[in-house]
Amino acid sequence: QVQLQESGPGLVKPSQTLSLPCTVSGGSITINYYYWIWIRQPPGKGLEWMGAITYSGSTYYSPSLESRTSISRDTSKKQFTLQLSSVTPEDTAVYYCAGGPRAATGYDYWGQGTQVTVSS
Repeated sequence: QVQLQESGPGLVKPSQTLSLPCTVSGGSITINYYYWIWIRQPPGKGLEWMGAITYSGSTYYSPSLESRTSISRDTSKKQFTLQLSSVTPEDTAVYYCAGGPRAATGYDYWGQGTQVTVSS
């Protein structure tokens, strides 16, 4: 059974870069045609799609976040990592990783989510 687990710092200071790895267990991140996604939910708001990395390493980002977002992968560790630069308090959210055969919806797997607070 494939499971995803986010790990993160919990608290980040404004202007710093947030780095969030997602570790995949019970499966491979090179599963053909799979997308590995980062999504967040700010307090009191809906889910926001941030970006994805595919089974082959191609990346896609939300236009509103593209200038600050990078997603990379380490196939040997079965991890894909979100980096969000120049964070502000508006980046405070629960961050989720997910995986599935489509980039935008219908994900097969979700992590439990990790709270990230941006505050000085």
